Amino acid sequence: MKKQFTAIAVGALTAATAVLLAGCAPGSSGSGSDTSKVTASKTVESGKYTLTVWDQNNTGDIDTAQKKLNAEFEKKYPDITIKRNSQSFSDLKTTLKLALSGNNPPDVVQANQGYPDMGAFVSGGMLTPLNDYSSLYGWDHYFPSNLLALNTFSSDGKHWQTGNLYGVSNTGEFVGVYYNKKILSSLGVEAPKSLDDLTAAMAKAKAAGIQPMAYGDLEKVRGIQLYGVVQAATAGAKAVQNLVSAKAGAWTDKANVDAATTIQDWAQKGYLPADANGISQDAAVADFGKGKAAFVIDGTWDMSTIGQALGQSNAGMVALTPAGASAPVTQGGEGLAWAITSKSAHPNAAAAYIDFISGKSSAQAMIDASSLPTVLPADHTSEAGTLNASVYDQYTSLTAGKSIVPYLDYTTPTFYTTLTAAMQDLTAQKTSPQQFTQTLQTDYSGFVSGNK
Repeated sequence: MKKQFTAIAVGALTAATAVLLAGCAPGSSGSGSDTSKVTASKTVESGKYTLTVWDQNNTGDIDTAQKKLNAEFEKKYPDITIKRNSQSFSDLKTTLKLALSGNNPPDVVQANQGYPDMGAFVSGGMLTPLNDYSSLYGWDHYFPSNLLALNTFSSDGKHWQTGNLYGVSNTGEFVGVYYNKKILSSLGVEAPKSLDDLTAAMAKAKAAGIQPMAYGDLEKVRGIQLYGVVQAATAGAKAVQNLVSAKAGAWTDKANVDAATTIQDWAQKGYLPADANGISQDAAVADFGKGKAAFVIDGTWDMSTIGQALGQSNAGMVALTPAGASAPVTQGGEGLAWAITSKSAHPNAAAAYIDFISGKSSAQAMIDASSLPTVLPADHTSEAGTLNASVYDQYTSLTAGKSIVPYLDYTTPTFYTTLTAAMQDLTAQKTSPQQFTQTLQTDYSGFVSGNK
């Protein structure tokens, strides 16, 4: 999940980090075992024991859903006790690295995809490959292949979206444009389908004295999501997927410059708050929920919050369609991956737990929590005209068309820091769109040339 990013994203391994990683490679001392020597099985380890789980599902309905799933798992496996450590995304991102490098790490953790976190953990031998468990439990058939690919790495952690599977996710995600139906109706505009539609609607809101878009980037989070949505709607799915995956393209390509130009133009015209870099992301969502803005760009992880604040019938969400395209494209993918640590003494039980909270049996629990499961049940229906219905329908079409592009911070080990800082400068008019994209390209090209 991308709700609570932190600026402490891992960069290229520093000497200090390298020491931590070296200390927890397979075979190093510790209370856990080397799970590479364990035969994968659906039969959990015998005896009474505790399975320690670290997650970031610590707020609202999703916290309730996680507690319910944990209790049901313990009922199914009465000899296993779940010891849960639930933290915010930012806290988990900060503390997990130290926990995995210690002698008594958790058994199951939620790890962020991409080079900064999962890549570093794989490089240090901190995570167990899940290929055998994927075959045993049928994850390779249940989850869409393009989403599973986000949780794969080469065994040395150098190459993403290839090699071993290191996690599965039980929530789907995408970032879209939430809109207030009452405000749009008062302006005489329909829900936007394209960037041009959105820009025109924001112009009408501004002229009517309504804040066009709620936006807060104090934590250096929303910049990734704002640029990701606009870039996807400008460049299209294939171009962004190739760029983030280092297959083709450059950040200085025209479409990427155009996306930056669009955002800076929005800021100059007051469509974004003038003090956006001093507004927290939660405050921006709260303002939207209070009816103080026509739009907010946010992820599906806030669908419950927004639905409760505005009302299911007054809120909608849409992904934008690039000019000349027939289907919408946006940023997202899936929530943090559930992974098994390499020192877990109970890897088979850990795999059973992951399957229990991520498979078909957990999907309804996620839906009941107004969350988005990675795979929606085939027979699922939502009340027409509600926010939940718009999110679920949009996700179904996006995943079917493989139109969800990866989060941009996955691009390099340092890209989170580079992009978030550059986005603050872009919206504050401290850099030009050309300088902005060149900053991204410098980070990208340096990593690609040294990672062959």
